[in-house]
Amino acid sequence: MPKGILLVVPPGTGKTLLVRAVAGEAGVPFFSINGSEFVEMFVGVGAARVRDLFEQARQKAPAIIFIDELDALGRARGAYPGMGGNDEKEQTLNQLLSELDGFDPREGLVLLAATNRPEILDPALLRAGRFDRQVLVDRPDKTGRIAILNVHLKKAKTASDVDPEQVAALTPGFSGADLANLVNEAALLATRRGAEAVVPDDFTQAIERIVAGLEKKNRLLNPRERKVVAYHEMGHVLVAMSLPHMDAVHKVSIIPRGIGALGYTIQRPTEDRFLMSQGELKNKMAVLMGGRAAETVMFDEISTGAADDLAKVTDIARSMVTRFGMAEALGPIAYEDEPQRFLGPIPMPSGLQRRYSEETARRIDAAVRELVDSAFETATTILREKRATLDAAAEELLRKETLAGEELSRLIDQGSGSDVSVDVAVASARES
Repeated sequence: MPKGILLVVPPGTGKTLLVRAVAGEAGVPFFSINGSEFVEMFVGVGAARVRDLFEQARQKAPAIIFIDELDALGRARGAYPGMGGNDEKEQTLNQLLSELDGFDPREGLVLLAATNRPEILDPALLRAGRFDRQVLVDRPDKTGRIAILNVHLKKAKTASDVDPEQVAALTPGFSGADLANLVNEAALLATRRGAEAVVPDDFTQAIERIVAGLEKKNRLLNPRERKVVAYHEMGHVLVAMSLPHMDAVHKVSIIPRGIGALGYTIQRPTEDRFLMSQGELKNKMAVLMGGRAAETVMFDEISTGAADDLAKVTDIARSMVTRFGMAEALGPIAYEDEPQRFLGPIPMPSGLQRRYSEETARRIDAAVRELVDSAFETATTILREKRATLDAAAEELLRKETLAGEELSRLIDQGSGSDVSVDVAVASARES
């Protein structure tokens, strides 16, 4: 039987609930403590608490010990020599290591621990014979999201047309905690408008609140800015609906939200994806450049509104060149490591020095520039060929401020008769 099991989990995926369920199913005593509770100002207190915890568990064996946030206790020793020493933390970790070594499998003690920062744990904790098994509790897939939503929807009064499967399709990447918050936000929206039940539109608005931020109705744009934002967002939409294998556009709006978003476009994935081809990445870049391309086509000038799009498209292009080996001129070589992530959205600097020459760096920059320029050219060509549809859709967006997927499909179908075939446009852009 394994002595220790380490749950490696992103925040909000229900690690504590899972461990409680394990203890409940096993029908044995359950000892739970947070890693930070071991660390005290006085030297020796943490080590004594470790001894007391394991002694209590042995008296109640068979039992389960659960240490949450293990990284507070098990950080690699000597990892940060310039930041001063901490004898208390190291003594506590040493005591935990010795207790794990002293485990007798016949005692029936199992140690469970959880962390969302496995890369900073001490290697001695992760060796065989201590934490024998590592279990990744990842964010739920579509099937898991449906099951989690069914649990939380029992607490809210919903209309008959609320389909958990449709809500799950709109929430890829949401954790269990995010889904619980989503149901709560939708119920709050329904309560504010005096409704008797939560309807599908409440869930859509709740997703927009979580993803894009609160509506800023007091942020009034002048007519010129509203027009620029409308064409910018419709540029994204038209390019996304013209290229193959792109996520369906669910909604577009020019109502300001959050800190800096003057408009937003929501795309809905049709399924959970784990791999992307080179062509799909190039199409995704073209969609991101659709806003800047629309401003160029319509106004023959550019604004600061594409700052976030440019950052994302540059990141994709650089990853294609340096990590995925998708640049013919540079070959299938990985020039950079994947940035370390604490199982969250913020990349952490790897601290490694560059492993290629100045000449290679120039070639990497040129390859990234070529990919971004190609994406911009593809988007521009599509929008020039669909100029009539772009004008009509932008005018409709200015009038209504928000358009759903069905309305967008109708607008584009109406304008497709007067536009040149997009396949020709995309082909000509790639040839050039």
